[in-house]
Amino acid sequence: MTLNLVLEWSGAVTGLIGAAMLASQTRHARWGWLAFLLANLLLISWALRIQAMGLLVQQVGFTATSLLGLYRSGLWPRTWR
Repeated sequence: MTLNLVLEWSGAVTGLIGAAMLASQTRHARWGWLAFLLANLLLISWALRIQAMGLLVQQVGFTATSLLGLYRSGLWPRTWR
């Protein structure tokens, strides 16, 4: 299997896992944001490899929303002293 396929499919599956976790509304749902962040990083890597600039822009934007979700869920430190 090529690296492109690994990045594409692992990013897609990780994103689906993140969505399922958030939709579950269980006490572990907030960890879906971490799955989304991992999916974003995988898909950014893939977009760069295949030179898909539209996908890259989308994933950079989704990375910002994933970081916001991590912050709001309490998984990201709220103080930076």
